[in-house]
Amino acid sequence: MNVTRVFDLLEWNQLHYAKSNMVSAKVLGQWKSYSTHEFVGYVNAISRGLIRLGIQPKDRVAVMSPNRPEWNFCDFGIMQIGAVQVPMYPTLAEADIRFILNDAEVKIVFVATRDLYNKIEALRAEIPHLQAVYTFDEYDDLNSWNEVIGLGKSEENIDLFTYRSAVKEQDLLTLIYTSGTTGTPKGVMLTHANLVSNFIDCLPLLPKGVEKALSFLPLSHVFERMIVYMYFYNGTAVYYAESIDSIANDIKEVQPNGFSTVPRLLEKVYDKIIAKGAALTGIKRTLFFWALNLGLKFEPDGKNGWWYELQLSLANKIIFNKWREALGNHIRFIVSGGAALQPRLARVFWAARIPVIEGYGLTETSPVIAVNGFGSGELSIGTVGRAIPHVTIKIAPDGEILCKGPNIMLGYYQKPELTAEVIDGDGFFHTGDIGELINGGFLKITDRKKEVFKTAGGKYVAPQLLENKFKESVFIEQIMVIGENQRFPAALVVPAFPHLKDWCASRNLFFTSNEEMITNSEVKEKIFAEINRYNSSFGHWEQVKKIELLPKEWSIDGGELTPKLSLKRKVVLEKYAMPPEVPLASP
Repeated sequence: MNVTRVFDLLEWNQLHYAKSNMVSAKVLGQWKSYSTHEFVGYVNAISRGLIRLGIQPKDRVAVMSPNRPEWNFCDFGIMQIGAVQVPMYPTLAEADIRFILNDAEVKIVFVATRDLYNKIEALRAEIPHLQAVYTFDEYDDLNSWNEVIGLGKSEENIDLFTYRSAVKEQDLLTLIYTSGTTGTPKGVMLTHANLVSNFIDCLPLLPKGVEKALSFLPLSHVFERMIVYMYFYNGTAVYYAESIDSIANDIKEVQPNGFSTVPRLLEKVYDKIIAKGAALTGIKRTLFFWALNLGLKFEPDGKNGWWYELQLSLANKIIFNKWREALGNHIRFIVSGGAALQPRLARVFWAARIPVIEGYGLTETSPVIAVNGFGSGELSIGTVGRAIPHVTIKIAPDGEILCKGPNIMLGYYQKPELTAEVIDGDGFFHTGDIGELINGGFLKITDRKKEVFKTAGGKYVAPQLLENKFKESVFIEQIMVIGENQRFPAALVVPAFPHLKDWCASRNLFFTSNEEMITNSEVKEKIFAEINRYNSSFGHWEQVKKIELLPKEWSIDGGELTPKLSLKRKVVLEKYAMPPEVPLASP
């Protein structure tokens, strides 16, 4: 059989990959697995239950929940009757919840918990199309998703084959609202063909023998959702991490062959490794940093020569083997997306035989446009890889990345004028990112088109390029470079406080709070010295000449980050405006 619609993955798995652990999750501290047979049973019951509740093809049904098997059951149950799934982040603000439910005219919402139920119930009077809200967790006084399942099981005579047959590959599968870094969320319309083309074209990049994968990035974002579809297409068992905080323990228990992540989490893993290495003494410390420095020079395909490879082999036996053990000792791949990956991280993980491949895409492109690979000649560190099959990339005269292929969205829901702004007459999608094609077709991203700013001197500055470099410092946790129409760039900096505290303690500097710490002159000089260390990589007009230290990390809850951890620059600027007139003196 051919998979042409996403729900064809159900029959595909029954035919080729039937197993006892198609999806698994932690319940009360124990892993609970669902077999392929159970998975399909839940999906069909949800489908029949929704039909019994009056849901018709093209109706919108939302799922607002962290990753869990019920998310998948509802997703497939919605799509195979021709209805449209609207994923919603559990962290959405009230205004976004109201907007999405009304804009999409959602009729039913599945939520994980009472708290999420209450969020929606508080807005019920302002959402006229909403008919019912069902919770995955059981509560005596709330409607449970099990009621929908019960309805479905009592309606076995409903012929789902008829519904499935009516769904075409070009039909709308899902309506995904972008996180709205610059304003009102936009509903991205993706079809079955969009997602199917993407996971089929990305599958050859997955190493052979990937039997188990851990999932912790939100399914509400198309990146993780497409990857989970790809796992199902590959016959890979999916295990949902209990939480972001439990990932390390979950990896030890599941021993997965791989997972997808965002650079920020890899940066935290790397920083912890460095901190442990720095705490070593004597020969152990010397060997650790010898191996680390070797790893930071890694080049793919043996380009560093036989002597380097010989040393690296030794480093893997005595140092990097412990890194692999910490990741369960079975990792064959890590996929990084959502933001730029620092080249030093890619180098050192590849050197340690923990392959990290970086890709690139957007919600509007289902999402993958380009990705690095594992084979010889398929990896170029510092780039996001080559275009995947059936996708064409070209660079516009102003440097913007354009792409065309079967993964491009239908458009923005009920916004034809915005759709026309990003999809041109030749069918090319305008990504809004600036980049170049190098070394035989590898795509290198340099910045966001709308985020490049011009100084008062008329010079253009690409902030993400600078930020990614500055974050190589172990003293810098988060940074945002600003300077539109100003004489020079400046930066808002959130220090890496655990590392900074250790540095302060070594100099007998002790503080009662982060707020007190960042006002200290020695601390300011130290952070600015770090900025200056990396400033030398850039032109004089690009160099940051003033910084402002902030006492608290930017977060989703604080409103500074999107659910996929992208920086909301406008929000940060409004919260932490700084006067850029006088540069901070270099120490």
